[in-house]
Amino acid sequence: MIITELLKRIPVVEIHGNNSREISELVFDSRKITENSLYVAVRGTVADGHSYIASSVEKGAKAVVCEEFPEDLNENVTYIKVKDSSKALGHLASNFYGNPSQKLKLIGVTGTNGKTSVSTLLFDVFKNLGYDSALLSTVEIRIGEKIIPATHTTPDVITINKILAQAVEEGCEFAFMEVSSHGISQNRIEGFHFKVAGFTNLTHDHLDYHKTFDEYLKTKKRFFDDLEDTAVAITNVDDKNGMVMLQNTKAKKKSYALKTMADYHGKSLEIDFNGMLLNFNGKEFWTTLTGRFNVYNLLLVFGIAEELGFEQDEILQAISKLKRVSGRFETFKSDGGIFFIVDYAHTPDALENILDSINDIRTKNERLITVFGCGGDRDHSKRPEMGNIATKKSTLAIITSDNPRTEDPAQIIKEIEAGVESQNFSKYTSIPDRKEAIKMAIRFAEPKDIVLVAGKGHENYQDINGVKHHFDDKETINELWKLMSK
Repeated sequence: MIITELLKRIPVVEIHGNNSREISELVFDSRKITENSLYVAVRGTVADGHSYIASSVEKGAKAVVCEEFPEDLNENVTYIKVKDSSKALGHLASNFYGNPSQKLKLIGVTGTNGKTSVSTLLFDVFKNLGYDSALLSTVEIRIGEKIIPATHTTPDVITINKILAQAVEEGCEFAFMEVSSHGISQNRIEGFHFKVAGFTNLTHDHLDYHKTFDEYLKTKKRFFDDLEDTAVAITNVDDKNGMVMLQNTKAKKKSYALKTMADYHGKSLEIDFNGMLLNFNGKEFWTTLTGRFNVYNLLLVFGIAEELGFEQDEILQAISKLKRVSGRFETFKSDGGIFFIVDYAHTPDALENILDSINDIRTKNERLITVFGCGGDRDHSKRPEMGNIATKKSTLAIITSDNPRTEDPAQIIKEIEAGVESQNFSKYTSIPDRKEAIKMAIRFAEPKDIVLVAGKGHENYQDINGVKHHFDDKETINELWKLMSK
C-alpha cells in the first residue's frame, strides 16, 4: 500500500521524504522488520521504540512513523512525524487492512469480570442464530469454526485488524471482542468502529498496572467516551460504576439490571446446579448455565442481540441452546458423588460471586471445600481480601499456588492468610503445591460435598519463574480421583 493511502484520517505533523513509496508491512517491533516495511516507533512501558529507528532502517524499513525525527535522516526513507505514534498505529493498521471494523458489526465487552463469558456466549448465540462470526477473547480467537490460540486478552492492534480482515474475507457479519483495560490504555483498540459496547462490572483488579482504582475506572470509561454517535452503549446499572461509563459517551445509552429499573430487566425464578429458569423482560426460558453472575452475563447478551436488531423470542431460543464456557462454573460429578466446580475466579469479586452462587444452590447439608490462590507479580491488595472471602463462605478453604510467576509462593500465601478473620482460623489450611492441595480437597470430601477449584479455569499451565509448566485443574481432578478411588 502507498504511504499516502496509509495516512488517511491521520493528523500528520510533518513528512520528510517521498510519501508515494509502496509499503509491504506494518511493524512496531523492530525485531520483526522486513524489506519495504513501515516501522512505527511507539513509546512503551519498558522500551522506547524511537531508540530502534536506526536499526530498523538498516534492516530494510522504508518508512518510519515517530513523534520525533532522528538526528540522521536517510534520504531513501520516508519519515512521518505524528503527535502520538501509539494512536497513529491503530489508524495505520485499520487503513492497511481495509478498515475491516467498518465492514463488520463489531461488539466490544469490557469490565472486571464476565468479559470472556459474555463475548464467548455472544459468539455461540449468533452461531445458534445462523451467523458466522469472529471471537477475540482470553480463551481463544475464532473465525467461524477456525480456532487461533490467544496470547493476550486484547492482542496488538495490527493483529486484531488482520483477524478482522480475515473474518470479512470469510463472510463473517459480526465480531465479538473482549476489551481489557490494558488494551484500552495501550491504544490497542484505536481506530476501531464499534457497533455496540457492553459493560459488565468494575471491582479492584490490575492495580499493579493502573496503580489506583480511579485510574482503572477512567481507563474503562475511555472506551465508552470514544464511541461514535452511531454506536450503542449498554451498561449494568446494578453496578455502582455502571452509569459512570455512560456520562460522556456520544453513543445511544441503554441499561440492564436485576435489582433496579432498566431497559433490559431480568430475574431468576429457579436455580440449581443443572441450570436456571429465568425471566427477561417478561419472557420465561430455561438455560443450562447456572450461577447468579451468569444471569447478568446472559442479560447483557440478550440486550446486545436485541440492539443488533434481533427479536426477543429468537434470541431467547438461541440462549436456551447455550453450553457453559470452558473454565467458567464448569461442573462435573464424580462416580463417588462428589460435585466438582472449576472456575476462573481470580479476583475478590469473582470469587465472592461464585461462592455466593454455590451457597444459593446448596442445601447446606453438603460441605463446600474451596481450593484457591493468587497470582504473583500482580495486585497485592486483593490477596487478604480473597483470604477473608474464601474462609468466610466455605466450609474449608485450602490456600495454594496459582501462577506464582517470579514471587515466592509461600509469601503470596502469607499475604492471603493475613486477611483471614480469627473466627475462621479453623476453616483453612495452606498447601503451596497445587496438585497436593487438590488431592487434600478430594481426600476431605464426602459424597454430595462440593469442591470448588478456583483461579485458573481454562488455563492449562502454571507460570513459575517465567516458565509455563503444564497444569490443568480439570485434568488434575480427574487424574487424582481415579488414583484415589481405586
